[in-house]
Formats: sequence, C-alpha cells, structure tokens
Amino acid sequence: MAGTGLAEAGVGSLVLLGCGKMGQAMLEGWLKGGLPPAQVQVIDPYPSDWLKARAARGVTLNPAELAPATIAVIAVKPQMMTQAAPRLAVLAGQGTVILSIAAGTPIATFEAMFGAGTAIIRAMPNTPAAVGRGIAALIGNAAVSEAQMTMAEALLAAVGQTVRLSNEEQMHAVTGLSGSGPAYVFHLIEAMAAAGAAAGLTPDLAMQLARATVTGAGALAGASPESAEQLRVNVTSPGGTTAAGLAVLMPALVPLMTATVAAATERSRELAE
Repeated sequence: MAGTGLAEAGVGSLVLLGCGKMGQAMLEGWLKGGLPPAQVQVIDPYPSDWLKARAARGVTLNPAELAPATIAVIAVKPQMMTQAAPRLAVLAGQGTVILSIAAGTPIATFEAMFGAGTAIIRAMPNTPAAVGRGIAALIGNAAVSEAQMTMAEALLAAVGQTVRLSNEEQMHAVTGLSGSGPAYVFHLIEAMAAAGAAAGLTPDLAMQLARATVTGAGALAGASPESAEQLRVNVTSPGGTTAAGLAVLMPALVPLMTATVAAATERSRELAE
C-alpha cells in the first residue's frame, strides 16, 4: 500500500509494542509503504539488529516517555501481556486506538486495562505476513468508529489481505484455520516430500518438487478468478494419474482437515478462558 494510502486512512503517529517476527514484518511493510520513521515509536526490551538499524534511520526506540499516538499496535506474546501492556497506559483516554495482534487475548482484557471507552481492535494475522502474503481478520469493540477500523485495515494491508468478522467468537475459528493453517501447509510439504522419497526420488529432490508444487499451486489459486474446486477439476483428467491420486486423498482429507481445524479452534477457546 502506498504511503498516501496510510496517510489517507488516518495513520499518523504510531506505537509498536513488541517487534518480534510479526512486528518486524509489519513495521517493514509500513516503512516501505511510506510511513515516516519519525512517526514510529517502538517498545522492545531486546531489539534486533534490524530494529536498531531502523532506529538509526529515525524510528524512536524505547523512549523514556511515550509521545501521543494515533494508534498503538500490541504485538507481544500473550504470556508477556500483563507485563508489557501497562507501558501503554499513558495513552489511555487520549483517543489512541489499541490494535492487538496477540493470539488468544480477548477485547475484554484490553477494556479492563485501558477502559471500556477506549477504541480496541483485535486482529489475527498469520505468518505469511513476513513475505507480504498474510491475511488478518479484525473485530472491534463498540467504541471503534468506521474510520478507525479503516485505519487498522490499512496498517494490516501492508503485509497482506484483511477481512472483518461479525463477532469476536469467530476469532477462535480464524485461529484454527488461517492462524494455525500455515503449519498445516508446511506439514503437507513434508508429507508430499516423504511420499516422493518413498516412490523412489532422493529426499532432496522430493523436497524441492514438493515445495515448488505447493507454493506454485498456492500462487495460482491466489491469482486465478476460478474457484479452488474448478482449479482441481482443470488439472484432473478422467482416468488419469491425478484422478487416481485424488481417489485416495479426497475421502480422507476433508474429515481430517475438519477435525484438525476443530481441535485448534477448541484449543483457542481453552486458552482464552
């Protein structure tokens, strides 16, 4: 997204709490998108060399006192939340939007920290954000305006797509599907490579073929206007090799994937309690 897009969406001064892999991916996207480094304050007790380099170019790192901010993005691990989030308490009541990408931490937790009148948006991105191909689901509390939601979407669009949820309960299913989903795909690559090796290929060659097949198919699915079902049909000749493979895979995969996503969804609910 162009820098003018971020500015037009209302993104002014910004605080980033936590700059691990996801925080770094987002910050890199914002800076590439034209967000001036001087408008960014980052709080991270163990800054990476990458972050230190950005601080040398104008990003404010670990300020003694936070300056007013349009939006504060919480990107710390859930287990660090109670220790880290109070750093943002000074922004409460100043109109700052709180955007959390912390898995499993409900909006009510932040309302208890910053006040129910604070605009709080919860988002669940996924790890392909590191290469600008993520997708994030968002939901806001009653204090969030349409303009504030658009601003949050603009920030997350710097590293991928965004979707809005109709209720917070859906966040558990999002976690089970797209949040955890990259790991399922990575394991699919592992399984395909193992199958290729079992069929007679060397392990390295099997892995190269599996990785390229999955990433290529994913790119085609993302670029094509056709449905995933139609793309499958397109490559499946009646009585051919693909049909033979799908005859084994299809009866097993849907129930297996349903159970997989259900297990991750239920675990998300358990962690939120």
